[in-house]
Amino acid sequence: MRVLLRTDVHGVGQRGDIVEVADGYARNFLFPTERALKATDGMAAQAQAMRRARDLKLAASEEAARAQAAVLDGTTISVVARAGPTGRLFGSVGAHDIAQAVEAQKGVELDHRAIELSEPIKSVGSVEVPLRLFGDVTATVTVEVVPAG
Repeated sequence: MRVLLRTDVHGVGQRGDIVEVADGYARNFLFPTERALKATDGMAAQAQAMRRARDLKLAASEEAARAQAAVLDGTTISVVARAGPTGRLFGSVGAHDIAQAVEAQKGVELDHRAIELSEPIKSVGSVEVPLRLFGDVTATVTVEVVPAG
């Protein structure tokens, strides 16, 4: 069955795409959740308008990500955490902590999922942390963990 997607559907397509899906998938999932409409011959203009709106939104998101990257790339973010005498932290510094520190120190609201931290930071010191802000827009910040007190 040919359907016009009203929203992005993972593994199927993006908003405004006309795709071929199984009849049962369309009837039991896409139509009841209002994620798609049955495609007719006259829907080409509507699909084009949806794709144009999607492309404009993506362009604006990418531009915003590039602005964030310009502000953040190469900066140092300080995170205060409780640590023992050997420099080992009581707990760890994760992506949420880094996102909060970036917002507090640089005024840039950052989604914690954009922080590509392979494992939480568990000791005092400096760590280079890559950020994937949008598609191929990346930045690198240095996170400096300092002991509290």
